[in-house]
Amino acid sequence: MQTDRIDKTDLEILRTVQQNGRLTIKELAVRVNLSTTPVFERLKRLEASGYIQKYVAVLNAEKLGRGFVVFCQVKLRRMNGDIARDFVRRVQEIPEVVECYNISGNYDYLLKIHAPDMRAYQSFLINTLGTVESLGSVESTFVMAEVKHDHGISI
Repeated sequence: MQTDRIDKTDLEILRTVQQNGRLTIKELAVRVNLSTTPVFERLKRLEASGYIQKYVAVLNAEKLGRGFVVFCQVKLRRMNGDIARDFVRRVQEIPEVVECYNISGNYDYLLKIHAPDMRAYQSFLINTLGTVESLGSVESTFVMAEVKHDHGISI
């Protein structure tokens, strides 16, 4: 049996759990018009084959005092495999960095950072990111308003 093949029902299950990962198997079965056993088996197969990586709760950053969002473009002084791996390892250990992408163009990495305010971001820039030896330059873009933030993938 090939586990990487998915059909319309699998896609509907993925769409549904993407919107609400807390549905019971019974509730999910009703929404996709199947009985519980096949829905349970399909869901486990989708998890095992990597279509569903994990289930998370989406938190309100503003209520938690982390509503100041910054996109930080980073250019390293030099780039090679060891330097890149070291930078990635360091960034993965920094809790304020919620997303990190290796990008093309004038910069090497794009970081999304949540901080309490500008002063905290300044401290982060100097005392945390600024301690990375390979750091060359940084350009920060501050989010004034979130227009769209969809946690799902259009399928």
